[in-house]
Amino acid sequence: MSAIARASPAVLLRHTLLWASRRRRVQRLITAAPVARSLVRRFVAGEAIDDAVSVTRALRSQGLTITLDHLGEDIHDAGAARTAVDVYTALVRRLDGEGLTDRAEVSVKLSAVGQALDEQMAIGNAAEICAAARAAHTTVTIDMEDHTTTDATLHAVVALRASFPETGAVLQASLHRTEADCTALARSGSRVRLCKGAYQEPPSMAFLLRDEVRSSFLRCLRILITGNSYPMVATHDPLLIRAAAELFGALSTPGAGHEYQMLYGIRPDEQLRLARGGEMVRVYVPFGDQWYSYLMRRLAERPSNLALVLRALRTRS
Repeated sequence: MSAIARASPAVLLRHTLLWASRRRRVQRLITAAPVARSLVRRFVAGEAIDDAVSVTRALRSQGLTITLDHLGEDIHDAGAARTAVDVYTALVRRLDGEGLTDRAEVSVKLSAVGQALDEQMAIGNAAEICAAARAAHTTVTIDMEDHTTTDATLHAVVALRASFPETGAVLQASLHRTEADCTALARSGSRVRLCKGAYQEPPSMAFLLRDEVRSSFLRCLRILITGNSYPMVATHDPLLIRAAAELFGALSTPGAGHEYQMLYGIRPDEQLRLARGGEMVRVYVPFGDQWYSYLMRRLAERPSNLALVLRALRTRS
């Protein structure tokens, strides 16, 4: 019996939502629905840099740190890729000007800066953002996308770290390959965000069952900790948060750092609980008008929110 056939209804719903995230017809229905906009405001700071800065300031006042993502992916136009670079460079300058870069960095998807057009162009564009971030006294983390881009993205991270060693990487525990990737990246000073993975992947490439993904996550985290890297634990899963705390307590060397990362709009009380307990907590804050794919991936992680989208679709019928 296949992993999909053995999956729970919740897992099957998650895969349906991830499928919908790439369907234009579904996108048109949802983006046109007024109720969908109200749902978006829960997970997205807004459409403009002003919105991103406002949310950054509010989260910082609560003792949280932030990583900002300008929404947009699968860019197939050099002009659009250039626009993304310009938004990021303007953003980090604005953060610096307002004294926020002590608590805020940016996250960049390579597909938003031209990876599908030309990998070297995308690396060059990302390097421009890294240079602007360094000048603004902050850092960049290169987001990971679906498994078809993993090799190219890790190659880009290696290339960027030659000049910008502070550049963060992202690995997805759901992929079978990730333990080996953790081993390759686990070294002193290496910033690695470890997440479960938010893309629809084939069983040949990824674990599909929740307990399998959790087990992989903890194996990968153990590699990152014992390799003296700087792990960034990106999860809302209470079991993994507790297990990560135990691993840090048992395996971390004195002075080694780590942080927890969570998405804007998801489990804000837990974010504050961890921060008030002395943990570094970074909130992933997206902004921009290209929110559809991001929203669908968030619904896949928390299918209980699907009722709001179904209500939105009914208003169109």
